[in-house]
Amino acid sequence: MKKLITILTASACALAVIAHAAKPDQGDAKADKKSAPKQKTVAPKPQAAPKQKVAPAPQQRSVPKTNVESKAPKKERTAPALESKPDTNVKNVESKKVKPDKAPKLQTDKAPDATNVVADDKLQKSAQPTAKIKKLEPAAVKKIQAQHTNFKAEPKTAISSVQFNPNYRIEAAQNWSGPQYEVFRSYQPQWHDRSWWSSRYTTISLIAGGWYFWDAGYWYPAWGYDDAAAYYPYDGPIYVGSNPRPFDQVVADVQAVLQEQGFYRGEVDGLVGPLTREALAAYQQTAGLPPTAAIDQPTLDSLGLT
Repeated sequence: MKKLITILTASACALAVIAHAAKPDQGDAKADKKSAPKQKTVAPKPQAAPKQKVAPAPQQRSVPKTNVESKAPKKERTAPALESKPDTNVKNVESKKVKPDKAPKLQTDKAPDATNVVADDKLQKSAQPTAKIKKLEPAAVKKIQAQHTNFKAEPKTAISSVQFNPNYRIEAAQNWSGPQYEVFRSYQPQWHDRSWWSSRYTTISLIAGGWYFWDAGYWYPAWGYDDAAAYYPYDGPIYVGSNPRPFDQVVADVQAVLQEQGFYRGEVDGLVGPLTREALAAYQQTAGLPPTAAIDQPTLDSLGLT
């Protein structure tokens, strides 16, 4: 019995020791349990951290998306801005262009439409230049004609004589319309002796070194009438009117009037030379007449010498 008691006591002590030893293990377990949650709380933090790091990844993806989207609207905003600017500029430019264009059209184009359309179409060359022509008073014209009543033209070595050419035709005469230019269109030089001319024309005169015959208001060269007096600086009709006044006097009148008007700068010599023909053509073009460079009826009428 004593042995059993001792054995039981010893076993109880052993159990107590074991129990005592087990208690600190439980405390450690409790401590571990207490510390474990701390470790568990710490562990999720780093786990949450990478999760948060992973979360920024979509944020970074969303960032470019937001950037792209933000850039897109910026482009869309700038694009219309650029489009609107040129639109406004174009409108401004068009408005600026339209205003000056409309202004002259309203102020100048309509005025010619009302008054100068016909002048621009039919008298475009003469409407404006005629304002430059200095019209002489009838009294001044009569005074010039009186000064040349006994005028006599003489041949000049500076102006050479033309030569007889049976095929000669007045250049561009076919372009001069109207019956008053028919003599220029149909003119053809003729060579005949004195008897032939005298038998057909009653008025034949020696004028400015050559023989001319008068017919229906015009003086023409009488080629072949006299070889000793055949100075012809101009081969063609010269208009003087119904009175067979010597044409050198009429030519002197024309030269003097053209001098007063600023078209002729040569000498009043009574000869239809190159300077006289140039002045006639300039006046005729300015006056809206066919530039015949000759003394014709419309030119004398315009100069007031008929």
